[in-house]
Amino acid sequence: MKTYILSVLILISVATIAQEPYWQQELRYTIYATLNDKDNSITANETIVYKNNAPSSLDFIWFHLWPNAYKDESTALFQQIKNDESRSKKLKDPKYGYIDQLAFKVKGVAAKTEAHPKHIDIIKLLLDKPLASGDSITIATPFHVVLPSYFSRSGYADGEFMACQWYPKPAVYDKNGWHEMPYLDMGEFYSEYATFNVTLTVPSDFIVAATGTLQTKAELDTYKKTGAANTVSRSNKPVLYQPATKGGNKTLSYYAEQVPDFAWFADKDFVIQYDTVQLSSGKVVDAFSYYHNKKKTLWDNSIDYVKDATRKYSEWVGEYAYPVVQAVEGPANNSSGGMEYPMVTLITSPDAKVETLDGVIAHEVGHNWFMAILGSNERMHTWMDEGLNSYYHFRYEAEKYRYNSIFGDAMPKEVRDLPVDKFQETVYTVIDKNLPMESAMETPADKFPNSDEYGLVSYVKTALWLYLLESSVGREKLDAAMQNYYQQWKFKHPQPEDMQKAFEEAIGGNLDQFFKLTKKKGRLE
Repeated sequence: MKTYILSVLILISVATIAQEPYWQQELRYTIYATLNDKDNSITANETIVYKNNAPSSLDFIWFHLWPNAYKDESTALFQQIKNDESRSKKLKDPKYGYIDQLAFKVKGVAAKTEAHPKHIDIIKLLLDKPLASGDSITIATPFHVVLPSYFSRSGYADGEFMACQWYPKPAVYDKNGWHEMPYLDMGEFYSEYATFNVTLTVPSDFIVAATGTLQTKAELDTYKKTGAANTVSRSNKPVLYQPATKGGNKTLSYYAEQVPDFAWFADKDFVIQYDTVQLSSGKVVDAFSYYHNKKKTLWDNSIDYVKDATRKYSEWVGEYAYPVVQAVEGPANNSSGGMEYPMVTLITSPDAKVETLDGVIAHEVGHNWFMAILGSNERMHTWMDEGLNSYYHFRYEAEKYRYNSIFGDAMPKEVRDLPVDKFQETVYTVIDKNLPMESAMETPADKFPNSDEYGLVSYVKTALWLYLLESSVGREKLDAAMQNYYQQWKFKHPQPEDMQKAFEEAIGGNLDQFFKLTKKKGRLE
């Protein structure tokens, strides 16, 4: 009898552990920041209300100080770029950047910090009293950022400012513990969901595109009026933004909910386009594009690309969850087509072809689903972000143009003349048989041997993997599976096993063997 009772208790204990309720931390940011366009710097103050929803107390909080990744050539960022032949050319006479003037306070009292033993862009904030489960604290600090020249994500170039990964930011704490990580060029992020109230002071003639909704009504009305005129009349003489006052500064306020990050971009030279996107439910989303004022630019039609991507991803994956969607033309970049942030994306791909620009905008807008809304750990599971997004990116290009960005102009005319299903089948057959993709999909970003392998596996091999499932169960079931995953895990931090469970529920079958392929090296067979 004792043995029986003990066995029952063990089973109950195991079941209890297995059914531990999901939790995630809750943050609210208030940031006041001023751009100095003369010395390429940002001076700011930040307050964070941090609620501990974990079942255990916290004695410290890891913070990311990612501007320090640009401080000198000893950082993980510089070492990674220098050791990758295809990316090392980016480091031609870089201008360094950093963050300083930090003075953390917790509940108004000066707090101690400890340096990370290895990375200068991570710091530990020590709490003088453990933060109990369910309790909140207020953390505040001033900070000053010197932006680097633009060679990764944050920086300045040609009068344009890219404020990305720019503020002190707590690392994610989840069921697996802390996820403090250095900033990398090849390898993205994992961030807590938060509410942001951000006030930006910039020179009065700058146009700003940022995460969230612009709360400054007069500025928003001007953007919409100017942008709508440029959407209606697409000529080489666009309607240009006129500031309310000449000279001096202006202050703009932004608000965003349930986002993992806040980024902003500023330039005097932007042309604005504005329109709205109505989704199938009737929801209306504001859409903007911002691009450089130059002749014969394909960005004249960029607002259409933003709208088309928003509609298609909403149809395929789930309704767009935010009130605004934006694309911004950035400086030329020699290693990527763009970089995504919630509600706003920077596009650095040349606009030499309609298919190329449209495809890149669709891909980066698509990251609102696979990064912002489905907040997987991009550093550990790159395929859950880039790869799932690439599957839909390729689908978008195929339906709209019979085009695939992997092959570009090398695609034979007889293939482009095929019906869309046969076109996709041909593309993926060629990918499967000809592209060398040795690493497993389930490889952390910083463990890939080089950026070429990272790109092929994280993006292309994963798209192929998802297409194989589509070929097996049918597109209707594949879409139902993705939509179930989206509905269950939006604004949360899904793991691969969570995605598998959601897929199995929708498809009605066991997918163990299929998901084991994420850990398989070489071909998916």
